[in-house]
Amino acid sequence: MKKNSFVEGTVIATALIVLIKIIGMLYVIPFYAIVGQKGSALYGYGYNIYLIFLGISSAGIPTAMSKITNEYQTLGYFEAKKRAFQIGLKIISLVSVIIFFLLFIFAKPIASLILGNLQGGNTIDDVAFIVRCVSPAILVIPFLSVSKGFLQGHKFISTSSTSQLIEQVVRVFIILVGSYLCIKIIKTSTTFAVGVAILGAFFAGIVAYLYILGKIKRNKKQLNLEKINKKDKITNKEILKKIAAYAIPFIIISVAANIYNFIDMILILRTLTHLGYNASSVEFITSSITTWSCKLSMIVVAVANGLVVSLIPNIVSAFTLKKWNDVNSKLNQALQIILMVSIPLVLGLSFLAKPVWQVFYGNNPYGPIILNVSIINALFTNLYMVTSSTLQGLNKFKLVYKTTLSGFILNALLDVPLMVLFHKIGLYAFHGALVATAIGYITSTYIGLHTLKKENNLNYKSTFKTLLKILVPTISMLVILYILKIFLPFENLNKVKSILYITIYTLVGGIVYIAISFKLKLFNTVFGSSFINKLKKKLIHT
Repeated sequence: MKKNSFVEGTVIATALIVLIKIIGMLYVIPFYAIVGQKGSALYGYGYNIYLIFLGISSAGIPTAMSKITNEYQTLGYFEAKKRAFQIGLKIISLVSVIIFFLLFIFAKPIASLILGNLQGGNTIDDVAFIVRCVSPAILVIPFLSVSKGFLQGHKFISTSSTSQLIEQVVRVFIILVGSYLCIKIIKTSTTFAVGVAILGAFFAGIVAYLYILGKIKRNKKQLNLEKINKKDKITNKEILKKIAAYAIPFIIISVAANIYNFIDMILILRTLTHLGYNASSVEFITSSITTWSCKLSMIVVAVANGLVVSLIPNIVSAFTLKKWNDVNSKLNQALQIILMVSIPLVLGLSFLAKPVWQVFYGNNPYGPIILNVSIINALFTNLYMVTSSTLQGLNKFKLVYKTTLSGFILNALLDVPLMVLFHKIGLYAFHGALVATAIGYITSTYIGLHTLKKENNLNYKSTFKTLLKILVPTISMLVILYILKIFLPFENLNKVKSILYITIYTLVGGIVYIAISFKLKLFNTVFGSSFINKLKKKLIHT
């Protein structure tokens, strides 16, 4: 296995995660067609429950493992690093079993909490069945996550990212083949087919975990996992305290985010019902906001996911050695990469909301209107993820709690009032929920970055200058797209015509944005001249 530098690790992780997200986007087209609107809403309920309990069982320890591994590796504590990995696996096994039984036993009360008094859509028994189908994945995925965290701590980013790709391919295969066989061949109920699709996460986790285990066993020497006679002067109690100290903030953030999505789902269901929307529209809008529009924003969010994988070990290394200039440089570079890639993507997808929704989910009056606004939140999500990961890497746990909870509490408090306000002034009520989400993420990001500037003298002048430059190709791209829309309007769209239009608009917009960015030397500014030159040489040789 080969170690990766910050920029190289970011590019590798981002490229693989983007590929993973593309697969995650594309599978919804046939899956949505197989299970229909009601089945997709049911899948959305199960998926959100899965994310909450996966966050409880595994969100903190894998990232903590990455931090501890990198810290002990940097300081030369190889035996303590090995013990920390073993302790992490033991903790995760206990937590996973507990979560599994909780989900299985309390599936019906969880289903009742989700649906409330909603009539005419999926039943409580349907949702309870899906919750139970979610539970086996909790026995596998956390082990996979801990092992990936261990490799990421050694800066083996490509191996960790490859395992994610394997997991996604297997999961999507089971989702599509399983649901198709159930509905089209065996003729089972939609609920059973969705349950089989949900079980895909369990089997995919097993395959990916076996891949990671094989890599670890073949590289024991490089990972310092062979027998070490000399024991470091670090006790198991100290390691446990360190795991807890590092893991708890990550758990709080992940669980808070997923619980907010869960609460968001419940609040939207209740509020739209109160405002007079019918059951079918309520389930469609809610699942679109909390699940299906999120699927379409996956590529944008993948940029932050790739950055975070590479950012954490590099921030930890710089922080451990007290190199604050390096911390400042890495954070600014991460923010600039986010802005440069995310801004044109979110604005482009927002512009193409109608044909994109048509391709993935077919005709629906609400779909494109939801996507048009919800995709913008992907940019704020990315900025929040990078800021939050930096704070965690710098051990600023109190600030992590402050930024996360303030943002999510504000978000939850504004949900219903904004939906009611938007409805009263003649706007779409559900846009109020999306605006509340944006306000929450912006608040969390601002508090984090402002505090870092105040307490650690970090500055963002270079990022602001880069942002102003980024606006030039972005605005140019949008102007060209709106001119093109005069000749190719989004009317009478079918799937074939939508795909053709998306291709044309993407090519034109992409060429304009990239050409002007190269002219302004934005790629050199953001990624560094050495990396760009290295990339050019590789492309020339290939």
